[in-house]
Amino acid sequence: MWYFLNVIFNIINKKIYNYFPYPYFVSVVHLFVGVVYCLVSWAVGLPKRAPIDSNLLKLLIPVAVCHALGHVTSNVSFAAVAVSFTHTIKALEPFFNAAASQFILGQSIPITLWLSLAPVVLGVSMASLTELSFNWTGFISAMISNISFTYRSIYSKKAMTDMDSTNIYAYISIIALLVCIPPAIILEGPQLLKHGFNDAIAKVGLTKFITDLFWVGLFYHLYNQLATNTLERVAPLTHAVGNVLKRVFVIGFSIIIFGNKISTQTGIGTVIAIAGVAIYSYIKAKMEEEKRQAKAA
Repeated sequence: MWYFLNVIFNIINKKIYNYFPYPYFVSVVHLFVGVVYCLVSWAVGLPKRAPIDSNLLKLLIPVAVCHALGHVTSNVSFAAVAVSFTHTIKALEPFFNAAASQFILGQSIPITLWLSLAPVVLGVSMASLTELSFNWTGFISAMISNISFTYRSIYSKKAMTDMDSTNIYAYISIIALLVCIPPAIILEGPQLLKHGFNDAIAKVGLTKFITDLFWVGLFYHLYNQLATNTLERVAPLTHAVGNVLKRVFVIGFSIIIFGNKISTQTGIGTVIAIAGVAIYSYIKAKMEEEKRQAKAA
């Protein structure tokens, strides 16, 4: 379900950008639809709203700010380049995670892990050099989103509380929405009012425009919700491997659906990068497993 929703989200999202290139506004819509979904769910008591206090709020704000920044920059990248290319760059996330663990959290990362990341960096570089839709906006935005999501996972570890993942994700969405609104108004507001909305409506009609935005927001929220719930239920290994396969899925589907032409070198680079992520995820999860067994023993 997580893959399926993610693929649909990526397809609708890119289709919107093809006629409505305003990633800051669309990012706000994604979060807004999700927040409405959470508020309705709370109103009917599925799930029950967990109370929040100022201490928990202090822990969640950094997570939500990183979530907001990572989300907006991903969207700027999706709007600027081919979906398959953004996902190839985002395969570098484990590399940033390892660097942050080593240099920020002070955990020692074994040399085998660093070596397994070499093909990822190599593959992404190869794919970038011959990517036909390459531009710096798309590349740099995807890189910033990697860094933001790395910080998000560091802060999330600190914020792991007794609250269930559905409630935590709801609170994060609400804070992230508040963070995303001002830049969208400042950076895109004037253009949207002048011609952005009118152009989009002229191209596809009001009904399709509104339903596209509604569906893309709903799929965005549901796939994140499911990813969070999956993380709760499976070992880190399964989730890490799941994340790699998700990229393969999305890259494959986006190439088929948008008929993106990719050069042979980009294809080979993408395969090398994904293979590297798979090896990295496997080694990392084995380490987690051994740590757990050592504790149990």
